[in-house]
Amino acid sequence: MIAFIGLLIGIAIGLMAKINIPEKFSPYMSVAILACVDSVFGAIRASLSKNFQADIFISGFFGNAALAAALAYLGDKLGIPIYIAAVIVFGGRIFDNFAIIRRLIIEKAKSRQRGE
Repeated sequence: MIAFIGLLIGIAIGLMAKINIPEKFSPYMSVAILACVDSVFGAIRASLSKNFQADIFISGFFGNAALAAALAYLGDKLGIPIYIAAVIVFGGRIFDNFAIIRRLIIEKAKSRQRGE
């Protein structure tokens, strides 16, 4: 619950802040943000599965974002759009995690109805 409140506060601060990112950095930022969203969905999944570890989440959150941005930068310097591969991979992982989160929530709701 605290993580969800923190996420809402972070989104609110991000929407209210007047930060302009130069257009040349948009591919790197988009991949880094997608990596962060993937980490958040993974954390929600781990929390619902009762195996969440904060240190793994924090290292994955920042590590995935930095690695994704670095790979996008490297691909840009090599003239290869590597960021497209990152978008596909992270997008697939987000949808996989969302499907598992949805199933876990539905299973918990059904078990509550049965009184388990």
